[in-house]
Amino acid sequence: MECWVPLFQIFLNSPCPETEASLWLQQSFNQPEATAISTTSFLSLLTRPTEITITGSHSPSHTKRVVWIQTLPNAVQARILSFLLYDCQRFCETDLCQLAETMLKEGKELDFWVKRAAHQLLDVVSRSTHEWLSCLNLDSEEEQMEDEFRSLPDFLKKDDVNDTDLMLPWLPISQKQFNLARQYNSCGENDDHMTEFEEDKREIVDEIIEEVDEEVMKEVDEYLNPQIEEMAERLKDSLLSLQSTPKAVELAGDIRQLCKGGGQSLAILGIVEPWRADDETAAVLVSTLLDGNEDELGWPSHVLCSVILPKLLVLKEPASRVLLMATLEYSKVHQRASEYALLLPMILRMDGINSPICDVITRIVRESLHPGHVSSFCQKLLSDEDNLKKFICLPYHQCLIGNKLVWTESLFNLMQNILNHNIHLTRDSVDRLIQHAWESAHRFSKSLKFGNFLLCFVTKCSPMLKSQKTLLIEATQHTNTLVTKSVLSKLSSL
Repeated sequence: MECWVPLFQIFLNSPCPETEASLWLQQSFNQPEATAISTTSFLSLLTRPTEITITGSHSPSHTKRVVWIQTLPNAVQARILSFLLYDCQRFCETDLCQLAETMLKEGKELDFWVKRAAHQLLDVVSRSTHEWLSCLNLDSEEEQMEDEFRSLPDFLKKDDVNDTDLMLPWLPISQKQFNLARQYNSCGENDDHMTEFEEDKREIVDEIIEEVDEEVMKEVDEYLNPQIEEMAERLKDSLLSLQSTPKAVELAGDIRQLCKGGGQSLAILGIVEPWRADDETAAVLVSTLLDGNEDELGWPSHVLCSVILPKLLVLKEPASRVLLMATLEYSKVHQRASEYALLLPMILRMDGINSPICDVITRIVRESLHPGHVSSFCQKLLSDEDNLKKFICLPYHQCLIGNKLVWTESLFNLMQNILNHNIHLTRDSVDRLIQHAWESAHRFSKSLKFGNFLLCFVTKCSPMLKSQKTLLIEATQHTNTLVTKSVLSKLSSL
């Protein structure tokens, strides 16, 4: 296990784990003393059965049997699977398929990005249906299933090799005996296994659906009890006439009690309209309504999308200090709620983000969210799949939010700020950014913000830009700013 520690450190800390891990593996192969390091032993470590204890607040603890890779953090699991896909030619395809299949059996309990990486690995390395069926034809020697990863080189398979004069005299048996044994072992013995594996794989693939939490993007169309609606109207009147902090604290308690009792918190908050309060009152409401024992996509998200989000969506000047500090503190405690009820709706703003909104998002990213969370968020944001961009907001404000990114100068500036915060983007995210930069270069040909983004992007993500270097050069050549020559110089040195 100790010999693999440097490799796992790469998966944990490297901004480009796939290429660095591949290089480390190749260098390890070239070291005579590293006899325990091989692709087979690495996969054996990842698939080693392990028992873990699962404890729940509402159910007794129990043990569960998993493979060793599933005991690692989700981000590391996803990076390992991404590396196996990147360097799949070094590994046995059958072993990779079995690993991906084992991971996907977890179903909904599996982390979204781990599931996606396992699914991509299975799609790439598994044999297609007609290839598997052709392997079942035992009448043709050419169509017998042959595991190329473990097979002999072609020069050892020639029939004219003399048994008594082997090219490799240290082999314990002759090449002819070895081939004969393989023929008998591969005839019929594994047919049932292959068919069963292919059927299981199809069933798993059919069950894998790209899902985001069901509570995202709720519509408030349920009927409210008239009595609750009347109480909400009274709270709205009280909100608009508040004159002191103690009264605001008392009102927050009343709002929370009504939402908890009525059960339809979004509908009630839509009537109360807490976003109409001044910034000082809004900060008191947010801090008073804070609760660490709630489901992230429930009450905490409802508080953010009804008190803070509406104020920030229409922001045209820098946010007040009191509102910003309350937002940062709340987002630190409820990071997932902040992602779905604040960051996503703000970035998907119908007209695109402006400079004040960019500043608020930058502060949240830097001071409230974990870097790994930000990296995952960026991958969702830059993905072409719309179902990854589901968010939570009141129906009243949905007209202000779109479902596609609007690439403004401020959005490119936000991406620069994220990169300067040493957030490691995935290869997927980098490829998407290159495409958007290329498409936007004509519109922002004289924009210094866009030029600074390109310079930062090329500097921070250089190991992953080589494959699309031409696109970036073309995009940069369309610009005419103070940093154009610097960007081109860095690209030419890649």
